[in-house]
Amino acid sequence: MEYEIIYAKRKSLSLQIKPDLSIVVRAPFGTSKKYIDDFVIGHNDWINKKINEISSRSVNPYSFSGKEINDLKKKTLEIVLPRVEYYSRLMGFSPNKVSVSSAKRRFASCSSCGHLNFSFRLCLYPDKAIDYVVVHELAHLKEMNHSKRFWAIVEKFMPDYKERQKLLKE
Repeated sequence: MEYEIIYAKRKSLSLQIKPDLSIVVRAPFGTSKKYIDDFVIGHNDWINKKINEISSRSVNPYSFSGKEINDLKKKTLEIVLPRVEYYSRLMGFSPNKVSVSSAKRRFASCSSCGHLNFSFRLCLYPDKAIDYVVVHELAHLKEMNHSKRFWAIVEKFMPDYKERQKLLKE
């Protein structure tokens, strides 16, 4: 099985199946090729499952025309803004700015200056998933990490967040 290796400053190995069905392994600097090969072989079932899932999708969620992207960005902002306002009041954290991007690898981000940025792709997911992403990003306004304190904030305002997270992986 062919795959690309990306060495980086990290602690563990990870696998990614790209929309073009290529396989990427991210590995800590110094990891041996044999160790990576064994890791890939050990995840063969998962790799095949993901390749089949991506192949069976009728529409590639990564290919949109410029007009479609602009329309989806507007739609995402219309969906996300009221949710940010609602959860901001509930949680007591308010962002300085909310915007929509074309990010492919993440649903949203929170900058250290309090700027929330949501991918237009988020609007393609169920409302429960969107609400989870909004709460997740607002929690970053208080905790800029994924510590126990961060997850306690998320859970306080969204006790079923783990179920909602799963909606983003379907």
